[in-house]
Amino acid sequence: MHPNITKIQQNIEPLRQQIINHRVYSAISEVEDLQVFMEHHIYAVWDFMSLLKALQINLTCTTLPWFPVGDAVTRQLINEIVAGEESDADQDGNVKSHFELYLDAMVQSGANVEPINNFLTSLQKGRDFDMAFELACVPKPARAFVNSTFETINSGKAHLQAASFTFGREDLIPNMFFSMVNDLNCKQPDKVSIFKYYLERHIEVDGDQHSHLALSMTEKLCEKDDNFWAEAEETARQALQKRIDLWDAAYAEIVGNKILA
Repeated sequence: MHPNITKIQQNIEPLRQQIINHRVYSAISEVEDLQVFMEHHIYAVWDFMSLLKALQINLTCTTLPWFPVGDAVTRQLINEIVAGEESDADQDGNVKSHFELYLDAMVQSGANVEPINNFLTSLQKGRDFDMAFELACVPKPARAFVNSTFETINSGKAHLQAASFTFGREDLIPNMFFSMVNDLNCKQPDKVSIFKYYLERHIEVDGDQHSHLALSMTEKLCEKDDNFWAEAEETARQALQKRIDLWDAAYAEIVGNKILA
């Protein structure tokens, strides 16, 4: 592994530990708690897909006529990740993106999917992000999370997009969370089985194969440029901090609901 990859991993480890050990996980004990968590997390799942497509646009040819773009190995890495994330299979073998699979899990659990659906519908109708956030009543920490991601996307800098994708994203769920989901699934499989399957696919694909591909992609994009490596680390830090803020918001709502119950 490139020494700068190791350096970034070491430097961001305190932030990663804050996420892995976040109190939101221990607060989830009922399906209703899981619903709240999912209603926040879905925005991170969605903008993860947007970040992925930004990388594909930057690193491959997505316009006509076609021409070979960039480094062939980097093209291979991003295209392989896109295929796995955008065209995976659900528990019944139907082809779906991981975002669509997560939405299915939300619907099964009884979580409220109206805000995320309204948000995406507003964007599809050409409204800007601020208006779409307002119309869909998106939680403020989720707005901040998405805005931060799209600042990275709109920078047009592939090495920053790769850093956020690689170091700040979806491999940060602790074992205790999987255990909790398994327990809930044993009690209420009609509410949790799809989410359990999503997490299993997450471990198999996102947390293993894709993480190795993403590390290789980030290394190829930064290579010998010290400024790129420094910017990559700062972007990773920002992405992790926004994840902490998002988890803080989910925790506050879960605990607040328990107090009111």
